Amino acid sequence: MSNSGLFKNPDKQLIALKWVEKTNSVIRVIFTLLIFFVWLIDLGFPNQEIFPINSLLYGIAFFILGQNYLYRLIFIYKDSKKGRLQLEVVLTCLLHFSAIIQFGWLDGWNWLQAYQGTFTDLLISMLFFIELSRLSLGINKLSIHPALIFILSFLLVILVGTVLLMLPNATVGGITWIDALFTSTSAVCVTGLIVVDTATAFTGMGKTIIMILIQIGGLGMMTFTSFFGFFFKGGHSLQSQLFLKDYINEDNISKIGSTLVKIILFTFGFELLASGLIFVIIDPILFSSTGDRAYFALFHSVSAFCNAGFSTLTNGLYETGFRTEYHIHLILAISIIVGGIGFPVIVSYYQVGKRICINYYNSFTKKDSFYHHTPRTFNINTRLTTVTTFILLVVGFVTYWIFEEKNTLAGLEGYGKIVTAFFGSVTPRTAGFNTVDMTQLALPTVLIYLILMWIGASPGSTGGGLKTTTFAVAVLNAISIAKGKDRVEVFNRQIDPETVRKAFAVILLSFLVIGMGVFMVLFFNPELDILDVAFEVFSAFATVGLSLGITAKLTTGSKLVISLIMFLGRVGTLTVLVAFIRKTRSLRYKYPQETVFIS
Repeated sequence: MSNSGLFKNPDKQLIALKWVEKTNSVIRVIFTLLIFFVWLIDLGFPNQEIFPINSLLYGIAFFILGQNYLYRLIFIYKDSKKGRLQLEVVLTCLLHFSAIIQFGWLDGWNWLQAYQGTFTDLLISMLFFIELSRLSLGINKLSIHPALIFILSFLLVILVGTVLLMLPNATVGGITWIDALFTSTSAVCVTGLIVVDTATAFTGMGKTIIMILIQIGGLGMMTFTSFFGFFFKGGHSLQSQLFLKDYINEDNISKIGSTLVKIILFTFGFELLASGLIFVIIDPILFSSTGDRAYFALFHSVSAFCNAGFSTLTNGLYETGFRTEYHIHLILAISIIVGGIGFPVIVSYYQVGKRICINYYNSFTKKDSFYHHTPRTFNINTRLTTVTTFILLVVGFVTYWIFEEKNTLAGLEGYGKIVTAFFGSVTPRTAGFNTVDMTQLALPTVLIYLILMWIGASPGSTGGGLKTTTFAVAVLNAISIAKGKDRVEVFNRQIDPETVRKAFAVILLSFLVIGMGVFMVLFFNPELDILDVAFEVFSAFATVGLSLGITAKLTTGSKLVISLIMFLGRVGTLTVLVAFIRKTRSLRYKYPQETVFIS
């Protein structure tokens, strides 16, 4: 029997094509992981300790991957969208060009040698993120609870970050596994607590790893990978969209892709804008080179927007020379507020601003459409978040000004005093930067900081903590009970009873975690003052990063406890319970109702 029938049968052709596509994908994943692993060895180990990496290995891998993408272009992407097709064409060309460079066939082009390393680093990083994104989009097919996937994504990044920070070239004199784990957890959970000096313990490579961990942790691993997968896998299926909507707080399933793009573009755009302003405004005399000034601006911009609080300065922004850069403090404070207010709020303001601009433009260009109705965009979440954030900032500013008048504000006047007080009200809201000596804070200020840290940032933001809306709902519920109401109302809307129950559940869990954290740290470090420990634990749970100076004194047990609290504060205690406790499908019964005395 002739095998030629295989090519005449459409069904067999389809089966054969799918088998080839699957094989092609497996080959692409294997070579991408292989070249990424070799690249990490090349970057992380000194040449004298690890065998030298031959450019031939890179060249072969780039060539095979280039051929792989070329096959996809010819046989798979015939009906692809134009934008996605262009990206694949560019990537295919870059892979073949990189292979030619690695083979040494362009030795006459001396200018390429200066940028060959940087070009290779960027290309390998992009290849890795693309493949990781493709794989992440298929994770929804697994029978795993979305909350558990969310938790595991953070845990995976923390473990990878720990390994990367332990690479010899990442540190100046080496680092223990517990310090690497603590630093990675603090970066991914955008906390900012440090057990080793970031400025002196880590090399440029180590600091860059920390900055990348902060960026991924601030936005969330699923947001990053879904964004890349949106382009390189041709969008999302309905199942993927349902899986992603809770991660990015988007109720409209049809807008999942556009919301992802807005989040990523706004984040990178704002960080670049802030870093550009810092670079231009800051005194150049504080840096040894223009490159150092640019890196300082970028690192602190990312750290501020992600509410991380990491700094490349030993004493943070209180470093001599930097403590009086009030314009920089103001830029970072605004970045902290914008990053901590939440992406749903930012998207809402964007939509309203867009409609206002369209109406304004139409009023000059279209005579028959002078006015267009602007639908209600500011939902109760946006309004409640905005009002609560504003109140907390005002309360923080006023109390800081009053209680620190004779302490950290002593000797300051005018603009410098105002900015310092304003920054002092912003930074405990999960930011973690310090422009003053934290050990000199007055006791009332420390207690107020505990409350502000506990409340934290807003839902859907880069920050952690209890969340502003949770605190606001709890306060509104207390007021409603005092007024004798049977429901919670605000802004002419009624808050869902389930939301009220969740708010009090989160509050209870936060106190349990914080209480156990204080107990365990005092168990491992009984010599520490209880107020200092409480401040540390509150800071860890709210992913703030402020400390009264005891972080470096923690023992291994205390470091593990603080790391766990930072992790729980970032992913959410209620999320952990939901992930591991089986959900009740339905309640087909109802017990008799009785009253429990509450006084």
